Amino acid sequence: MQYTRLALALALAGLAGTPLAQDTVVRIGHSGPLSGAQAFSGKDNENGARLAIEELNAKPITVGGKKVKFELVSEDDQGDPKAGVNVAQKLADSGIRYVVGPYNSGVAIPASRVYANAGVVVASVASNPKLTQQGYKNLFRVNASDTQLGSKMALYAAKELKVKTVAVIDDRTAFGQGLAEEFKKQARASGMTVAGHEYTTDKAVDFTSILTKLRSKNVEAIFFGGYAPQGGPMARQMRQLGIKAKLLGGDTICTSEMGKLGGDAVGANVLCSQGGALLDKAASGPAFKAKFKKRFLAEPDVYAASYYDAVNLFANAMQQANSVDPAKVSGAISSGSYQGVAGTYAFDTKGDMKSSPVTIFTFKAGQPSAITSY
Repeated sequence: MQYTRLALALALAGLAGTPLAQDTVVRIGHSGPLSGAQAFSGKDNENGARLAIEELNAKPITVGGKKVKFELVSEDDQGDPKAGVNVAQKLADSGIRYVVGPYNSGVAIPASRVYANAGVVVASVASNPKLTQQGYKNLFRVNASDTQLGSKMALYAAKELKVKTVAVIDDRTAFGQGLAEEFKKQARASGMTVAGHEYTTDKAVDFTSILTKLRSKNVEAIFFGGYAPQGGPMARQMRQLGIKAKLLGGDTICTSEMGKLGGDAVGANVLCSQGGALLDKAASGPAFKAKFKKRFLAEPDVYAASYYDAVNLFANAMQQANSVDPAKVSGAISSGSYQGVAGTYAFDTKGDMKSSPVTIFTFKAGQPSAITSY
């Protein structure tokens, strides 16, 4: 009799856990630089994705009659193409079919082949136009491309800053080169003279030689295609050399890290372009910023909102398709539209956003400060 009661108790305990066992588990991969000079961006992006997952699990959502439990699997791609391909293979081999990232264009372009071959749905902020020109159907860019970021910074420099002569520096990464070329193209189209184009790397810290060369050209602005770990020291060295030119750049210098590394050399003299409308003016922007700060005790940086949106984009498409099958979810993303914090996610046939505004920032007290959407 005692044995029967024990068996019955165990059976009831098992039944109590059955709903959890029947939940659909969807693992979301994250690939980004979690170590090295760009770790601040990688962690910020990861936190955006984590916040979305925590909120989705708290609801939770239902797909195909089952509750969906999301899990984040985050991997450090070091901002390195080789490491990024290895991460892509690791995530694909482990059965993950949804990935946010990679962050860097130089990583995203080669890694995207691995993801495409495995049928993984990818949402990336990597901005080099080549990313979506490869023809992969499950790949979506959830940000403006270099074409928009570079060209709109050039338009702003020409029309609002009245710059006539500019020089360009790029860090030889896929991102930096692509951004610099798009800036140059629009700069010339807008009537500016490009007086020089110099090259560095994404590991450099001393820019004295190339800046000295550009100083002799008396340029009014220097456009830098690269990242904040180089942009901050570059701003310092421009000041030390007495260069009065403004320092312009793309989204990767629109970050508080730029202010930390550049100190008081980063202020109104530095301007940058970032994909998306002003968060403070977006309908759900202030609420997102408040939630993020409460959860992580920090302000969201450049792309936290985009990664938050990317996870919710996946979840919304799963509900629309009533399936977690990546092919069906990808189809729902391609044919649908999702209103996120940082923008409206509707895509063209290449996987680029049909409309992605660009916001121009400067710096106040070491922090990016929005000027206008352009």
